Amino acid sequence: MRFRDLIRRSPKLLAGTSILTFFVFFAVLGSTLYTVDPTKPEFESLETPSFDHPLGTDILGRDLFAQLIHGTGYSLKIGIIAALITIAVGVGVGGVGGYFGGMIDEILNLASNVVLTIPTIAFLIVIAAYFRVRSEWIIILLISSTSWGGMARSIRSQVLSLKTREFVDLAKLSGISRARILFFEVLPNMLSYLVMYLALSVAGAIGSEAGLSAIGLGPTAIVSLGMLLRWAIVWEAVRYGAWWWFFPVGLTITLITLSLLLINDGLDQIYNPRARRG
Repeated sequence: MRFRDLIRRSPKLLAGTSILTFFVFFAVLGSTLYTVDPTKPEFESLETPSFDHPLGTDILGRDLFAQLIHGTGYSLKIGIIAALITIAVGVGVGGVGGYFGGMIDEILNLASNVVLTIPTIAFLIVIAAYFRVRSEWIIILLISSTSWGGMARSIRSQVLSLKTREFVDLAKLSGISRARILFFEVLPNMLSYLVMYLALSVAGAIGSEAGLSAIGLGPTAIVSLGMLLRWAIVWEAVRYGAWWWFFPVGLTITLITLSLLLINDGLDQIYNPRARRG
């Protein structure tokens, strides 16, 4: 089914895709067209939004529109990469365990259960606090390392169902190896499910980064949406009445998350018969 047909069948998918596309272009083109350095305090402190500074400046005199552009880009990058790692590990663990079964399945399923029992927020706080300097890749690995357990369990249950289908039996009769059947016959039939889970994973990763950054445990060398919230909290933007400092950041995080949830819900309406009937 072509993407155009999917959009026509689901207004939610159209709305979610439109919002997400806007923020992607905002981050990609914005950094090219609006060349102000987001980290240099070269303007007046706490300037209100104006033509020269569309979102004003912070207490240090840094341009907040430039910060929002770069913060959106870095948060999307962190969310997408962390989600892709989560999907890859979840598919590998859940798919291999579910298809091959036996001792392999028991070991991999046990690993998934262990990850699911870890208190995620507490674990992220403890590990993030261990690093004095936290790059974006450290945050990505921390987020993805605690997120794949649920994905692995879901993939395992899907594979257990699909491996009993007729097309798998025909593939076995043709002499194809089990690994090839798994990755080239079974998993492609779960593509819509993987895309839906990817959308949820990106939203979760962006929220996790924002939460860690807001309490001072986010990336230390980049400007992310979470770090913008952190700076607004530390420098008491609310006390100064500088709504332009924190409101656009919070709205951006909310809209990006909403767009991903709409994409997930729209795809569910298309591919899930029970959702269509509802």
